[in-house]
Amino acid sequence: MPPLEVKGQYFINPKTGNRFQIVGVAYQPGGSAGYNKEAGVDPLSNEEVCLRDAALLQVLGVNTIRVYNVNPDLNHDKCASIFNAAGIYMILDVNSPLVGESLTSYNPWESYYDTYLNRTFAVVEAFKNYPNTLAFFSGNEVIDRSETTATVPPYMRAVTRDIKNYVKRHCDRKIPVGYSAADVRDSLFDTFRYFTCSLEDEDDDISQADIFALNSYSWCGESTFEKATYDDLVAGFKDSPVPVFFSEYGCNEVLPRIFQEVTTIYSDKMDTVFSGGVVYEYTQEANNYGLVDLSSSDKSAKLLNDFVTLRSQYAKLDWEAIQSKKPPSGDAPKAPTCSPQLITTKGFNNNFTLPVEPPNVEDIIKEGVKPTPKGKIVDIDNWEVKLKVYAPDGTEIKGLKVKKLKDDEINSMFPLLLLPTRNPN
Repeated sequence: MPPLEVKGQYFINPKTGNRFQIVGVAYQPGGSAGYNKEAGVDPLSNEEVCLRDAALLQVLGVNTIRVYNVNPDLNHDKCASIFNAAGIYMILDVNSPLVGESLTSYNPWESYYDTYLNRTFAVVEAFKNYPNTLAFFSGNEVIDRSETTATVPPYMRAVTRDIKNYVKRHCDRKIPVGYSAADVRDSLFDTFRYFTCSLEDEDDDISQADIFALNSYSWCGESTFEKATYDDLVAGFKDSPVPVFFSEYGCNEVLPRIFQEVTTIYSDKMDTVFSGGVVYEYTQEANNYGLVDLSSSDKSAKLLNDFVTLRSQYAKLDWEAIQSKKPPSGDAPKAPTCSPQLITTKGFNNNFTLPVEPPNVEDIIKEGVKPTPKGKIVDIDNWEVKLKVYAPDGTEIKGLKVKKLKDDEINSMFPLLLLPTRNPN
């Protein structure tokens, strides 16, 4: 796949010069249990599972997955190569729910230390060589309530700085690093301005986020651009100096989900400001957001009605036209200079003096993570899905396989399955 580039507020395909719109799904099979250090598993460690899911995501029309928890000590070559051949990019969160593997919302200075940063750098090392690695998230909803706006911002921006420094020194290309925010409207746009402004006299501010993403569930069931307050989001982000997109969407307060927002997200109402979005989520967990229900016993998968509904919404759009748009001519929006005046919310930290790197981190950035994870694209012997897959009505789907795309080709929807639309039971 062509490694994408960031130019101003857009992702750009360097092969075509076209803008790229994320058509994504949150991918964490097994939920938090899908990442188990002791058992040596994470969502991108099982070739058979990745073959099954890549084939289904091709049918769905997805071109990007977001993976929340990965183990940099495992080998991901098979799964990364499968998704690469399927035309699907990967956005990787560098953190995990385990102690010492994320920046905490409470007293963030207590979790900002060398071994934590060493692990985030190891994730970069493990995935930097895959051409379909699209971006890294340095944090996810670390600012989650008003109390955390006072302490988290400088530390979160410092983590972004440290990861970008590592990318700059050890990666052959500039892989974007940014933040995935909670949709806390009281502080959302201050969070955005804090992370995307540029420090004075720095044209290439290493601490400035390369991308900004939003977990938003404001569109529920039958709604509109205005009712769902998408108009406020477009207005708030319209002059963004970096790409903005939904890192999660797909409210389930109204069931069944109809994914009506899809046609709006990729319409001219939004696509000049937003670069698409990631639907939450691929697998069915206790929170009831799944597109696919997985069996823990035989690793079989049953498509849920949400899968069919989402695919039907994607099918309404002209993807060739959407993905062939050129960025507008003229200068891109310039990042504002960081200053206390940018911050408007009472209690939100407006100090842009960032914490210095913890001891040993400068040496780690200079010398690299040891031992160094190494990833590479490898050959896959067989593209046929061996695990059982069932339609919503329980009928087994046979002959499913990953369609290996041509070089520089990105996945778009193609018909492989005739799926029953509802479960008669």
